[in-house]
Amino acid sequence: MKAKIGVVGEASAIFPFKLLNFTTFAVDSGSAARRQIRELANDQYGIIYLTETIAEQIPDVLDYYESQTLPAIILIPSQKGSTGLASQRLRGTVERAVGQDILD
Repeated sequence: MKAKIGVVGEASAIFPFKLLNFTTFAVDSGSAARRQIRELANDQYGIIYLTETIAEQIPDVLDYYESQTLPAIILIPSQKGSTGLASQRLRGTVERAVGQDILD
């Protein structure tokens, strides 16, 4: 079965994904993103791209799904550019996996 992919974030940031035929879900707050991500997880989405600016508002959701097999939540920059959250979380994941920060 092919995994479903969704993109969640501010409408202006996710619009290009819509042009590429991704299923997009515009949200304007962390609480709306929290509900949307829960719905997508319950609907068997395998990958959820999430803008960093929205992700900053819901660290508890990121922490929860990081410990789950699916969905994989992948952070993407918003139109304003990267906040550094994606690389910070990746660094933490690698450090937990190998016991040290090897990305420096």
